[in-house]
Amino acid sequence: SSSPKDDSPLEDCAINEDTKMFMLIIFIAIPIIEIALFIQIGGAIGLYPTLAIVLLTALIGTTLLKSQGLSALGTLQSSIQLGQNPMKQIIHGAMILISGVFLLTPGFFTDAFGILLLVPQFRSFLINLGAAKFANKINTFNKAETKPVDETNIYDADYTVVDDEIKKSD
Repeated sequence: SSSPKDDSPLEDCAINEDTKMFMLIIFIAIPIIEIALFIQIGGAIGLYPTLAIVLLTALIGTTLLKSQGLSALGTLQSSIQLGQNPMKQIIHGAMILISGVFLLTPGFFTDAFGILLLVPQFRSFLINLGAAKFANKINTFNKAETKPVDETNIYDADYTVVDDEIKKSD
């Protein structure tokens, strides 16, 4: 017998075990990568130049973030004024916001990824990659078996509007 949870149309929207494992690996791997890069770069150029690079990338990233964010906001406003679907601009804006989080997180790896997210072509590539995966998910959902309609509560009837007939006879 199947439980009510198995019949839920939102079942595919839940985070599956593979996604949870991937996120766990990412949360463990990124700090390890950052520490390794700090050790390697700090060993090669010294402590103060390494810290200066981290601060400089944060400042440059913040400046780029501001300009890209304002540009994305302008594009969003113009698409709304033209009556176009603003979803793409909203996604670009969200990616710019995520870029800001990466740029404000100290580290070389996160800074590199944050700067990449500020490049419109890279964001478009990621959006297209995600859209293809989402479209595949929708096709899978549409091909799912549907339950037959319960016709016991459907009634076929004719009706006559009584109020109009009374008004016509007056």
